[in-house]
Amino acid sequence: MIKNRRAFIVGLKSLTLSNKEIIFLKKYKPWGIILFSRNIKSIEQAKKLTDKIKKIFKDKKYPILIDQEGGRVNRLNKIISFDNLTSEYFGNLFIKDKKKFNIIYKLFIDKTSYLLKTIGANINTVPLLDLRVKGASNIIGNRSFSKNKKIISKIGDKCINISHENSIGTVIKHIPGHGLAKVDSHKFTPVVTKSLNYLNKNDFFPFKNKHSYFAMTAHIIYRSIDKLNTATHSKKIIKLIRNKIGFKNILISDDLSMKSLKDDLQTNVIKTFSAGCNLALHCNGKLSEMKIVGDNSPKLNNFIIKKTSLFYKFLS
Repeated sequence: MIKNRRAFIVGLKSLTLSNKEIIFLKKYKPWGIILFSRNIKSIEQAKKLTDKIKKIFKDKKYPILIDQEGGRVNRLNKIISFDNLTSEYFGNLFIKDKKKFNIIYKLFIDKTSYLLKTIGANINTVPLLDLRVKGASNIIGNRSFSKNKKIISKIGDKCINISHENSIGTVIKHIPGHGLAKVDSHKFTPVVTKSLNYLNKNDFFPFKNKHSYFAMTAHIIYRSIDKLNTATHSKKIIKLIRNKIGFKNILISDDLSMKSLKDDLQTNVIKTFSAGCNLALHCNGKLSEMKIVGDNSPKLNNFIIKKTSLFYKFLS
């Protein structure tokens, strides 16, 4: 039953479920699981892993996420190479030849979706809608479609629509915008100083009017809105995401084990929910940390149950 689960997503340590992980999943009942390269050696092995997870929850539609952008973010790298198919490549192709772009990009999303469904995944954490900004951290870099906000928005819509046609859910990221970050939020806390007016017109623009079932927050401080808290932990920014950007579906935190968040893990989990995120994400597969996340994540509320049910209907 969906309603018996807790409001968090976790990663796993290896290619198969350990006995301790099985016990954890049965006890804590996370909303979903996210896969990484460490979990995928072959199509057959990955399918066995996801089948086992779904069997534990007695749920063929159990949410299995993966971060499969193409380019350098390729969790399927032991199965296929997408090294040259970066978001930057598609952004440039969009400008150069829209007809060719439409054909190749659809083919790319279709084939990616096919592979994800073949291994048992049903949610891809794409599209990345962050602006390409000169002088910013390379953590985004060629993962961005463009420096042009309108091009990003248009390609983002195509990504969502084609993924949905293939029965793959999408996660727009990193809302409300990671492009201006001058440091990598995996290691440091980025602080953006641009005015709210500037951000609304630029970095926040590509995230508006997106029909994605999910969005992922940015671990970034936007000083003009909240001087102390990253978006993940900011009630003010979550309110802006809901009211100004207009995202009304399930909001997932970025990985809570990232160094951008300076509190201990328990505090980071509690602050994530207090700010208004719906699901907490924890990726590194460390069981001791996963238990802290599980212990401090609430059971699913009616909003998440309703939105998850809509997502399940979409998968039908």
